[in-house]
Amino acid sequence: MFYYVQGTVAYIGPYLAVMDCGGVGYACRTTNHTIAALTRGKTARLYTYLHVREEVFELYGFVSENERSCFEMLIGISGVGPKAALAILSSNTPEGLALAIVSGNEKALTSAPGVGKKIAQRIILELKDKLAKGQLPAGSGESFAGGVTVIPENKASEAAAALAVLGYTQGEISAALKGIDVDALSLEDVIKQALKKMVKG
Repeated sequence: MFYYVQGTVAYIGPYLAVMDCGGVGYACRTTNHTIAALTRGKTARLYTYLHVREEVFELYGFVSENERSCFEMLIGISGVGPKAALAILSSNTPEGLALAIVSGNEKALTSAPGVGKKIAQRIILELKDKLAKGQLPAGSGESFAGGVTVIPENKASEAAAALAVLGYTQGEISAALKGIDVDALSLEDVIKQALKKMVKG
């Protein structure tokens, strides 16, 4: 319904930003990362997601499309609601979350308030399962044995796997990684640069 809202930041609170757009205040539930990027009284754009349950309509807003994409991915997992998704994304950047999924790092997810080990395991297993069903770029060097993802040591392949977790296609990933000095950067920086290129594209 709403792709984004753009206006003046009228109020900032815990997990909440109110955007004044033409005299109408939109209350957007959000993450700590988005709140840190906002300044009260300044103009900003938040990419939104409208969550509807029973008779409750809640608007969620994020400073980047990647963060919104991660939010939608998380709430699509059984047992993960908007509150847990916001907590996870407040503790992890999109690229950090992708790395946690690919590497099976439960601690990165359980560091979020209210997220236990079972939920963390479910998130990792379900998203790795999606990778195992063919969402990874062809020729990325990934191999699967009995449905278990085997992550290669090659940094470019790991970056490709992490980007695939975020829902990008083989063509998008290949184009984004082209020209990035993979050897000179950390894995998280490689993913961060690739994400920036894809958003600009």
